[in-house]
Amino acid sequence: MSMKINKFEIENVKRVKAVKVEPSDKGLTIIGGNNNQGKTSVLDSIAWALGGNRYRPSDPNRKGSVTPPNIHLTLNNGLVVERKGKNSTLKVIDPNGQKAGQDLLNSFVEELAIDLPKFMESSSKEKANTLLQIIGIGSQLVELEQKENEVYGKRHTIGQIADQKKKFAKEQVFYPDAPKELVSASTLIQKQQEILARNGENQRKREQLKQLEVRSQQELDQLTLLEKQLADLKVIHEKTVSDVTIAKKSALELRDESTDELEKNIESVDEINRKVRANLDKDKAETDASEYIKQYEALSTELEDTREAKSKLLDNADLPLPELSVVDGELTYKGQKWDNMSSSDQLKVSTAIVRKLKPDCGFVLIDKLEQMDLDSLKEFGQWLEQEDLQAIATRVSTGDECSIIIEDGYSHANGDDQVKAELPAAQLSWKEGEF
Repeated sequence: MSMKINKFEIENVKRVKAVKVEPSDKGLTIIGGNNNQGKTSVLDSIAWALGGNRYRPSDPNRKGSVTPPNIHLTLNNGLVVERKGKNSTLKVIDPNGQKAGQDLLNSFVEELAIDLPKFMESSSKEKANTLLQIIGIGSQLVELEQKENEVYGKRHTIGQIADQKKKFAKEQVFYPDAPKELVSASTLIQKQQEILARNGENQRKREQLKQLEVRSQQELDQLTLLEKQLADLKVIHEKTVSDVTIAKKSALELRDESTDELEKNIESVDEINRKVRANLDKDKAETDASEYIKQYEALSTELEDTREAKSKLLDNADLPLPELSVVDGELTYKGQKWDNMSSSDQLKVSTAIVRKLKPDCGFVLIDKLEQMDLDSLKEFGQWLEQEDLQAIATRVSTGDECSIIIEDGYSHANGDDQVKAELPAAQLSWKEGEF
């Protein structure tokens, strides 16, 4: 059974003179009234009574009162909590006769239930961390978020490099007529020299042919003039003729090679190599870009897997409210972050989380509900009833939505005109220390 407040009686605390309220066991009990009448003092008194001296007001005594503060609360399990006397000493009366004190109250009173603004005013990250710790997946989600941020960072960097590589490759000049590899000028020169050497040898043979032809003619002339040497010269001549025949045959078969192309290539080798290097650079840029694109796609897959793991982790968690989640380290409800939630949704989320923190605590104190319109109040109240939660709240108003009105430190039921009319007389007949 979750603990709730059946009744509270407060006397001489801050602005309160005498207040007695029996809040609804579930839903919204609104304490209304104008400013500076003692509404917040009521909530401060309850927080002090249940939360201990850390919630003690800096000046708890009502101004002008000679009687010390007196607070009396009855809980739905029969437990009675009192603070009274000169030192406002805590007294917890257990219906079973057991000794009790602040430790017993701490066992079922959630700190944020009596200090809801502490949660509502915390940062978005702190709210999300509170929720994650409650449902027991904080460390797992932090680990996944760290991994997600790492992968996202890597993917972002790889994507930028891939884009740069693609852009660089696209801007590179390409020469389709250039060879695949760089051309060596020394190799071309060597080939040229080899051809020139062969051509030189051919020229030498041509010169030799001319010499042989001249010699043949001379020998023929000598044959005519020197008949005496005819026999010897015939032998020599025959051999010479034979050599001439062979030389002519070889000469006819010789073909000179042109060095024009090599000379042209030698002259343009720097330009050719410039084009080859440009093509190689373009090929490398395209290869690099392709590699980075593959890495980017792999990281994208890893990022999606991480996000899916996060989603499953939250989907399977025991969350206080449907549609409550944590996205990018921030609390969200119905897809909205805290600053985009309505006041009603903010209260609903806060109350649900506070209850999840300590399920035995069935109530929550809420100050200053005047920022909510009547429809939002009604919606919030219906949700509280549905969840079997008790909320005691204050609102600057004397409208029908208020269950109790605080006027000049006194409480009376809303709509009770007779009590309102007789209030001054009631003040005169009120006796400090008695409700």
